[in-house]
Amino acid sequence: MCRTETAGEADADAPPLLPAGFDTSDVQTASDGYGPLYHRRYGVTIEGAELSPAELIEALRADLDAFAPSEFASFQRVDGGGPLSTGDEYVVRMPGPWDGPVRVVEAGEDSFRLATLDGHLEAGQIVFSAGDDLEFTIESWARSADRLSDLLYTRVRMAKEIQLHMWVSFLERVVKHSGGRRKGCISIETRRVEGDRRLERLRDTPLNFDRAEMREHPDRWQHDERVQPLPAEPPGAPVPGGSWALARRLMQGYEFADPSIVRADYDPEQPLEGRDMVLAVRFRGLVFRMGCRVTEVYERTGSEAGRDVCVWGWSYGTLRGHFESGEMSWEVLKWLDTGEVAFRLRSRSRRARDPSSIVRVGFRLFGRREQLHFYDSTCERMRRLVEEALRHDAEAVRRTSREMTTYRRGGHEAAHDRLARNVER
Repeated sequence: MCRTETAGEADADAPPLLPAGFDTSDVQTASDGYGPLYHRRYGVTIEGAELSPAELIEALRADLDAFAPSEFASFQRVDGGGPLSTGDEYVVRMPGPWDGPVRVVEAGEDSFRLATLDGHLEAGQIVFSAGDDLEFTIESWARSADRLSDLLYTRVRMAKEIQLHMWVSFLERVVKHSGGRRKGCISIETRRVEGDRRLERLRDTPLNFDRAEMREHPDRWQHDERVQPLPAEPPGAPVPGGSWALARRLMQGYEFADPSIVRADYDPEQPLEGRDMVLAVRFRGLVFRMGCRVTEVYERTGSEAGRDVCVWGWSYGTLRGHFESGEMSWEVLKWLDTGEVAFRLRSRSRRARDPSSIVRVGFRLFGRREQLHFYDSTCERMRRLVEEALRHDAEAVRRTSREMTTYRRGGHEAAHDRLARNVER
């Protein structure tokens, strides 16, 4: 084995995005985890193989457990048969309390990708791929699922060594199945990305504007508002699992923002109200990181334009160092008389007084245009995500019900109970 471990970078070593429409229920993303992010790549080059890269991946998709070292792990399929396919779930069984459920994110001719689910020791993704010259790689992006897992992984290092030997043994079985032989060493490259210390620094960072001055002189601020209709519900209170509830869930995790434009980093254990966030704003290959703080979270049933409406939302204010000054609010509304649902954003902003000269020039040239583009893209993304979630709900419940039957017959009571809660939700 050839092992290297180096410091990573948050952007360069970020995990791939989950595809639109993928069933994210119970998925543990890297942002849900605890401690450092580990971007790891296990690789082996195979000489004289009797199989092509596509044939090798086909063999893994046909029987993934056949390549697992039984002394370390086994892959037990939750339901169905046939080749590994998108949406399939497996339970990775390991010695001790390490059993981990995973879901197939995507499956192609030369690779497939898995995401961890609730109860897994890790939070993240892993990709198995076979490239030209038959270079087989296992690449993962993961953080520990909780503090205990982080202790075992980074302090005691027991879980880390078990994991390393498991995947090395897996690669040895891949080489054997290919009919070829290993060329050179098995490489293990690890890039460790520490938590963003910008979040820690934001705790004592003040807002970069005077809220009293904003109220007293509204004419000094740019006012914007967007209202995006969402799929309607029956009249009356919001429906569990309906458009209003889905939009609220997306808003809680800042998932309405297009990550190719703005990505939010925050501590998920911190309550939404009072939460500090680092917004990574991308523009023409550049990344600007700025802080903001959630100043208010509210839910109310009242009257707008003479109609009863149920509103849930939150607002954030910009912090010192942001190239804008002001507040934004994000809301989901339901009109109780007709069942209409909408996503609304409101903004009061202006250029900050203290950014660097380069940022000031860039904001003057492109800021307003990019600001309006962000508003429009946010509304469109929210509409699309809600519609896709509603469209997939019925099939997800049917599939989950089948999985419950399989778990119950197999005696996996904990997994059965987890899926039962999904059906309820």
